[in-house]
Amino acid sequence: MIPSGEVYDHDCVRWYSYQNIQRSINHYHNIGDAFVYDSSLKLLTFDRLDVVEIREFKQEVVDRANAEYDYVFLRGSNYIHDHMTWPEGTEQVLSKLRIPVIAFGVGAQAPATGKLTLSDESKRIWQMFADKSTTLGVRGTYTAEVLWDLGIKNVRIVGCPTAFRNRDPELRIDLPALDSVRNVGITMRREVSSHYSPDVKTYLTRHRDFVKDMSRRFDTVLMMQGEVEEKKLLWGTDEQKAEAWDELHNNNWLKNWYFDEELDELYRSRLWYSDVVADYENIVRSKDLVLGYRLHGNLMALSNGTPSVYFSYDSRTAEFAETFAIPCYDVYSDKPFVLEEYWDQSLFEKFNRTFYQRYRDMREFLDENYIPHRMPSPTARKTPQREAA
Repeated sequence: MIPSGEVYDHDCVRWYSYQNIQRSINHYHNIGDAFVYDSSLKLLTFDRLDVVEIREFKQEVVDRANAEYDYVFLRGSNYIHDHMTWPEGTEQVLSKLRIPVIAFGVGAQAPATGKLTLSDESKRIWQMFADKSTTLGVRGTYTAEVLWDLGIKNVRIVGCPTAFRNRDPELRIDLPALDSVRNVGITMRREVSSHYSPDVKTYLTRHRDFVKDMSRRFDTVLMMQGEVEEKKLLWGTDEQKAEAWDELHNNNWLKNWYFDEELDELYRSRLWYSDVVADYENIVRSKDLVLGYRLHGNLMALSNGTPSVYFSYDSRTAEFAETFAIPCYDVYSDKPFVLEEYWDQSLFEKFNRTFYQRYRDMREFLDENYIPHRMPSPTARKTPQREAA
C-alpha cells in the first residue's frame, strides 16, 4: 500500500522507468521513500508481491487481495500530520479488506508551534489500521503518544526498516581515528518549510556553513534525494540547467541565506543523485563518514556500518535520533557544529546498544503480526544456519 518505485530482483527498488531521465526530471520524488520500501522488502519473506491501490476503490482489487494474499503492509512514512490528505479510496479499501493490514514504521510530524491536530478522516483511518493488525509499528515515542491520545494503544516502537535492511542483529559503529577520515558524504536538504521549522534563516545559514566547512576539510559528495533543480543540474539539457540555476538563485530564502560563490562551486562540482536505491547503498559503503540533514540517507549509512551524525531540525529528525540514540546536533542551538564533539565512541556505544534493542523490537513486531521475515535472532549467528529450499 503506497509503494515508492518499481521492484526488480525480488526485493530491490528503483524509481519507475529510471533510465528515462526526461520522464521524471520535473517530478520531485523523494528517493528516501524508496529506501524504506526497498528495506521493508529485504526484511520480509514473500513469494508474491502486488499493490493494493487506494487512490480509488476497486472491488476486484480488494477481492483479489483477500483471496490470494496473506497481508497488506503500509510502507513507512510521515503520514501523521495536520496537512495529510488520504487518497479518496482509502477508507473504503480498508473497510473491505479481510486480511491484516500492517503499518510498518509510520511516523507523526509536529508543527513548528502548537499541538498536532489531526483531521477526523485521519483519526478514522488510523483506528482502522489499528483494528486490522495486532500492533502498529511506529517510528518513536512521539508518534506512539500521538496515537495513544487518539485511543490507539496497540503500538510498538520499531524505528524504520532502513536501519535493519542488512539483517545484522549485532551491527556496530566503531569509529576510526578522525585524522584518517577522508571521504565524506553530506546528505542535503535545502528545502524547508516554515510550518515545521521555527527559524528558516538559522536552518539555511547553518546548512550552508556546515557544507562549506566539511568540504574544506574532506573530499565531500553532496548527496541529494530527488529535488527537481538538482536533477536538472546533473542530468538536464543546457536549457534545463539554466532554468534550475535561475530557480535556485531567484528564491528569496535561498538567495539571501543559502547560496554564495563557494556553495555555487560545490554545486557545480560535487552534486550526486541516483534513482536506484542500490546506488545509495554503494556510495555510503564507500565513505568514511556520512552526515547531514537527510533522515533516511543518514540511516542508510548507519545500517551499513558507516558512522553518521544527525542534524535535528524538526520533530521527525529528533524522534529518529531519540529512537536509535544517534549522535545528533540541534540546528537551532546556540553553538556551531563541531565534528570533534561528536567523534566520541561512547556516544556511538549508546547507538550500538539501542540498535540491538530496536532490532529485537522490529523482529518481535513482525512475529506478533504473524509476518514471515528474514530477520535472524541475535543468537542465530552463533551457529551455522541452513537456508530452507
